[in-house]
Amino acid sequence: MKGIKNILVYTLLAGLFITGRAQAQEQPDTQYNDYFKVTARPDTTSIRIGEPVKIGITARVVIRSLKGANIKVVFPNLPDSLNHIEVVERSPLDTTGSTEDEKYWKQTLTVTSFDSGRWELAPMKFEVFSVSDGSYDSVFTDPIFIDVNTVAVDTTKAFKPIKPLRTVAWNILDYWPYLLPLLLVITLVVLYFAYWRKRKPKAAPAPAKPLKSPYETAMEQLQLLEKEKPWNTDVKLYYTQLTDVLRHYFEQQFHIAALEQTTAELLQNIKPVTVLNQQRDKLQHILTLADLAKFAKLQPAPHEHEDCLNKAIEVVEWTKRTAAAQTEQSLTGTNQ
Repeated sequence: MKGIKNILVYTLLAGLFITGRAQAQEQPDTQYNDYFKVTARPDTTSIRIGEPVKIGITARVVIRSLKGANIKVVFPNLPDSLNHIEVVERSPLDTTGSTEDEKYWKQTLTVTSFDSGRWELAPMKFEVFSVSDGSYDSVFTDPIFIDVNTVAVDTTKAFKPIKPLRTVAWNILDYWPYLLPLLLVITLVVLYFAYWRKRKPKAAPAPAKPLKSPYETAMEQLQLLEKEKPWNTDVKLYYTQLTDVLRHYFEQQFHIAALEQTTAELLQNIKPVTVLNQQRDKLQHILTLADLAKFAKLQPAPHEHEDCLNKAIEVVEWTKRTAAAQTEQSLTGTNQ
């Protein structure tokens, strides 16, 4: 009887061995993991409530083992809230560790928990795609367990005193209801003073200095020519300046368009003006000699330069006295 039991035990063990061999032969080929590796490593597995845990997750692909295959890796996309674990921050992917023979990706997840206990971060799924033939596979990291502890409280100690009130930092928005009416009042005051200054009568302008009479202007210019004697350097320029003085004087004193008229026209148009017509011979001599010097390049004798200047002064002096007498006579007739 005992021998039969031993035979049955050996037979059962042999069957289990054969079944295990068959199952081992049915397991998928692990060559895929030889060129692709993922990791998830926390910097600590024990924290107090609310403390951060940084988890470095990496993926590494050995390029030389793929013989030119084009592979893409998809990192796990964790939700913000897991089983009693909160994802606080996710760093961008870092590929600075890649080389010609090996592709490398790294990301850091910052997590925390506000519930005390031992919590599991489930294995994270990485997906690998072959762009060449469209095949893909998944690789998982190991699970991570985090112990979350509460803050130890010593119940034997007395309660702490209540803290006094703390003032909040000054903020201008807190005083806005008071500042707005003040700003409104200031604005109204400024507008009132601006309006008042605008309506305030302006001071009377200072009396303008009396303008020089045509006679005074002409005499100053003739005296300047007499002083500078420009005929010693440029005869043409001298006669141009001399005739311009006379023509301006005629326009301002007698309202004759002398600057726009030729010598002949000017001599013709002064006939109605008695005081000018009385000086016609002198004017004709000055203007004719000036035209010859300016346009015919005549060189008058040296004494003729001063003679023309003296004649011009005589014309201005004569017409000034006569014009003043006419003005006085006109005013006397108006008063009567």
